[in-house]
Amino acid sequence: MPLLDKIVIANRGEIALRILRACKELKIKTVAVYSQADQDLMHVRMADESVCIGPPPSSESYLNIPAIISAAEVTDAVGIHPGYGFLAENADFAEQVENSGFTFIGPTAEVIRLMGDKVSAIAAMKKAGVPTVPGSDGPLDENSDRSMEIARNIGYPVIVKAAAGGGGRGMRVVQSEAALLNAVYVTQSEAAATFGSDKVYIEKFLENPRHVEVQVLADGQGNAIHLGDRDCSLQRRHQKVLEEAPAPGIPQEARDQVTGSCVDACIEIGYRGAGTFEFLYEEGGFFFIEMNTRVQVEHPVTEMITNFDIVKEQLRIASGMPLSVQQSDIRFSGHAFECRINAEDPRTFMPSPGKVTHFHAPGGNGIRVDSHLYGGYTVPPHYDSLVAKLISYAEDRETALRRMRQALDELVVEGIRTNADLHRDLVRDSEFGKGGVSIHYLENKLKE
Repeated sequence: MPLLDKIVIANRGEIALRILRACKELKIKTVAVYSQADQDLMHVRMADESVCIGPPPSSESYLNIPAIISAAEVTDAVGIHPGYGFLAENADFAEQVENSGFTFIGPTAEVIRLMGDKVSAIAAMKKAGVPTVPGSDGPLDENSDRSMEIARNIGYPVIVKAAAGGGGRGMRVVQSEAALLNAVYVTQSEAAATFGSDKVYIEKFLENPRHVEVQVLADGQGNAIHLGDRDCSLQRRHQKVLEEAPAPGIPQEARDQVTGSCVDACIEIGYRGAGTFEFLYEEGGFFFIEMNTRVQVEHPVTEMITNFDIVKEQLRIASGMPLSVQQSDIRFSGHAFECRINAEDPRTFMPSPGKVTHFHAPGGNGIRVDSHLYGGYTVPPHYDSLVAKLISYAEDRETALRRMRQALDELVVEGIRTNADLHRDLVRDSEFGKGGVSIHYLENKLKE
């Protein structure tokens, strides 16, 4: 079966460049689509063809479905890779891409819808044997007595969540019965306004968990594998800051059980492409929270410990090929960290767009830099502030951490402000150095 011969990269920044590099290795021609603010992006310069799809606001460019599909039509592309963010988990986009005669490089629209609704996703995971958080087993109805009884049976504290929510929005922690009904009402109103659905559900609120996720690949032909786990517990406002693989301090038996259940779930739901199962991990137990039906920002740490290219495999699967490897072919070795370098003020976290007057990427053994930055490039104010991902790898965690400290010290980004100083502090933090801090650790550290 031949590979797709030309694809549209429907994204920007470092992930667009990452996809372009994978395409170059596979001899797949590339079409870069870009907004008027992004004509100087590195991947736009390097793509075989490029098409401007609209003005700077993402609503008029990177979220403009007709413009992206038109770009595929006029360039005779056959596939569209959504990257992450923007339209990557938009089932309507996937459906329109396929209905227009192109290949969507990701799961089917049906599966994106199934996993995009938290209630149906949890039901599917339970059926497949994936461990889930004790909860309402479906959306709440208008019967407030029933809602109170559900919360009572789960035990306080509980968390009220929007079924269509994500990115840390549409959720409220409730500590007592007296506060429950108001929290449900407010979350429903917020969910309707933000996500277009007022469906909410209740789960047990875990007080001090870690955020651990499992990377999977499946070909939609009955074959699936996992590429191990990652710890993404260092977060600020539910946004990941620093990730590592594998997650430290997890018993192998628990790890084998959860990764095996994720592989089974992929086969059960007919999954196709790269995906990530996200869990809260507390006191030896894994609890499913959601599935990301796309490539993740933090995929490089997994690539480093498996020596396996996730994006190239996405492209092969989308071409109709079965998985190129079996589970027994995957070898786990060493440890990796990723620091997300954002263009933002290190104290206030306000975005810091502007012209990069000087950029020096660190190097050395086990160092990888995924970035679209170069000297003279202007970071626009319209999009996510991520400008680079700094990845370190070594045969053990302590050495990988030492390499990351050195790499951060070598990194130079002038002309804009970045959060590099925060990372320099984190990789020298004694508690983080021990491994296994909770999702609240960074927020508490920043308050101090």
